[in-house]
Formats: sequence, structure tokens, C-alpha cells
Amino acid sequence: MRIAVVGARGQLAAAVAHECAPGHEVIALTREELDAADEAAVAAAMDRARPDVIVNGAAFTDVDGAEDRPLDALNTNAFAVRALARAADRHGAALVHYSTDFVFDGTASAPYTEEDRPNPRSVYAATKLLGEWFALDGLRAYVLRVEALFGQAPDARRAKGSVAGMFNTLRAGGTPKVFVDRTITPTFVLDAARATRQLLESAAPGGVYHCVNSGICTWLELAQELARQIGVEPRFERVRLADVPLRAARPQYCALSNEKLRSIGIEMPTWQDALRRYLTSEVGADVRVGSPGDT
Repeated sequence: MRIAVVGARGQLAAAVAHECAPGHEVIALTREELDAADEAAVAAAMDRARPDVIVNGAAFTDVDGAEDRPLDALNTNAFAVRALARAADRHGAALVHYSTDFVFDGTASAPYTEEDRPNPRSVYAATKLLGEWFALDGLRAYVLRVEALFGQAPDARRAKGSVAGMFNTLRAGGTPKVFVDRTITPTFVLDAARATRQLLESAAPGGVYHCVNSGICTWLELAQELARQIGVEPRFERVRLADVPLRAARPQYCALSNEKLRSIGIEMPTWQDALRRYLTSEVGADVRVGSPGDT
């Protein structure tokens, strides 16, 4: 397959490009090379690439900033997706678009499934949901919802995100601030990239899939497991969502079920196993990491 990866320097897009490169022809397009919100530029780029698959890794991810810059968020998270969907249809290509747990309101008590009704509570969340709709309006599209991303492609820049921040703080002897009451399903980018490739190679039906690791946890539980695996004292500043002034609302319970992926033969490893692999293969050999069964 010829796979055009848009936003190719992004955390997840870079991992997808790396995962697919051994068996497929990958055309990696960075934000500097292609503004996905420019429909004419998208059409021209895809006419040159002639892809079988378009993977959209471009996104406006500043959740709080979207409240003050709604048009920027709308252009990147929604209208860019519409442009890519139109280009995919014109070339008979599949479209892969990544979305988020934020499309839900966080009032559930069990992991959300793809059948649950979204109810976004912020500008960012609303633009991501609109992007889902534009993607699914295409002839063959996969909308993969991810959350709490951590890790990066082996040849990418240093890892970023909450998990990387907690790791750096713990290793430096600090006390990271963690939510005790936000429930999530973490997503290791290498596992999400592998699932993306498997989904495309299996010619699975299009639609929405929750592409997250298996199991659920609070941010505190994730931080405690991180501390255990790197062998440091688990010292944290415990905070509650209601006590933190945030510009945009966050879903409190936002765990996602990946049962739909499992039903088509794509198994997602547990988040504990994913965390172990992240630490051993990406953070550095100087870190002494215990196995998931260690005490």
C-alpha cells in the first residue's frame, strides 16, 4: 500500500509511519510540507502521492487554548479532516483519523463503547467530534479514538506528554501532581500504530474503533505503577479534578473499551505491559525496570 501520513512529526503519526515503513510505501508529510486545513494544498499533495491510505496525524491538541482559539481548533480538527476525506474519496483511498475520549462527557461508570453517544463539553472536544463526522462521511474511513498517549517512534524526538513528565519528575526526586479521580485507559503510541497497520492490512470494516491499551486506571494508579517499575519512592501530590482551575472541562471518567478491536482479532496489550516496554525500550538503558509481577 501507498500510505500518506499527514502531520508526520506528530507523536502518533511518526509512530505510524515507522510501523508501516517496512512493509509499505510511506509518504510522510510534515506540517511544514502540508497545511491540512488548506483544501487546495491537500488536493494537490494527494494528487502527487496517489495514496491507497491517508493517515491523518494533524491535530490541534491545546485543550485549554481551544477555548480562546476556536477557529484554529475548528480548522485543524474538523475542516482539515473534511479536506482529507474528500481527497481520499477522489483517489479511492481509505482514511484513518485519530480522535479522543474527550468526545464523551465523563459521567459514565463503565468503559465507553463505540455505541455510546458522545457529549462533548469543550471547544476542543466539539471540534474533534465534528472531525469524526467529516471522516465518517467518506467512503472508507477509520476513526480511532485514543487517550492519554505516551511514547514515541524509535527515531523520533524525546517523548512528551503526562507520562513522560511524571517519569522525569520521579527520576529527579520530585513529587509529580496527579489526579486521583480521573479514570482513563492509557495508549502506548507503538501499540496504537501497530493496531492501525493491522486494521488496514485486514481490510476491516470502516467505522469508529477505540484504539487504547487494555485495562483502566486513575492517573494516580498509573503514576504508582510507573514509580514501582522504575524503583523509586511513590511520592505524589494528589489532586482532584474539581480542585484544579482548568479553562476547558475534562471528562472525569473517560475509560474506553477496546472490545470492538478485539472482536476483529486485534489484541491490545495491558497498559502495565505497555508502560514496561516504554520504559525499557524508549526511556533509556540506565533505568532499572521491574517486570509487571515484581513487588
